[in-house]
Amino acid sequence: MFYIGCHLSSAKGFLAMGKDAEKIGATTFQFFTRNPRGGSAKPLDHEDIAAFLKLKEELGLGTLVAHAPYTLNGCSADEKIRDFAKRTMVDDLERMEAVPGNLYNFHPGSHVKQGVEVGITYIAEMLNEILKPELHTTVLLETMAGKGSEVGRSFEELREILDRVELSDKMGVCMDTCHVWDAGYDIVNDLDGVLAEFDRVVGLERLKAVHLNDSMNVRGARKDRHARIGEGEIGAEALVRVINHPALRDLPFCLETPNELPGYAAEIRFLKDHRIG
Repeated sequence: MFYIGCHLSSAKGFLAMGKDAEKIGATTFQFFTRNPRGGSAKPLDHEDIAAFLKLKEELGLGTLVAHAPYTLNGCSADEKIRDFAKRTMVDDLERMEAVPGNLYNFHPGSHVKQGVEVGITYIAEMLNEILKPELHTTVLLETMAGKGSEVGRSFEELREILDRVELSDKMGVCMDTCHVWDAGYDIVNDLDGVLAEFDRVVGLERLKAVHLNDSMNVRGARKDRHARIGEGEIGAEALVRVINHPALRDLPFCLETPNELPGYAAEIRFLKDHRIG
């Protein structure tokens, strides 16, 4: 099955997100675990979650992707900010146990003039404190565009973090098409080569999800500005190749394009129409 969805509003609750997914033809979806620009999280509604899990099974929805808030920075120079990131992620992963077997994606963070090596050290240390053997969620590092002092703009940086995580079986990677393009990887003219490089450096078995976005920027701009499918520099033809690539086609794809539900529905229809097999 082709698992294609988009970012839905978790403010409505799980059941409402499931119904929105059904309405727009999605077969998976992504959601924020809490306010993306803040630190608050709503109490879990276990009746709502039970109703959603029943609907998920009825609809045949695939693996879901939870997204950590943007405010997390586990490699900040400020110890209080690092502590906030750790406490928030601990809470998020405890809450994710209510919907076990899914994915939790986060931006590695920005080292803010400390240097990439220091940033990588802080991120790995945080993960080693957080991850537990009994965890039923896979934690994903997201590929980043490289703006400012972001960590994770290269496959090598992601690999270095993964190598330092003790419970590495709990970890994976989410590839964002806009981000890797903006970071300089040519997924338009050499998708096979980019994936071969990812496999050599990180390992394709680590790739667990894809954020499917076009980009407003030329390759290597390191700016991270998403565009609707076919309205950016990557283009619809290249993104259709992404969803059909043998190494990627069975992963959950989540749209983070600048859209409301009708726009997501149109993009999902387009991508389904261009799915091979």
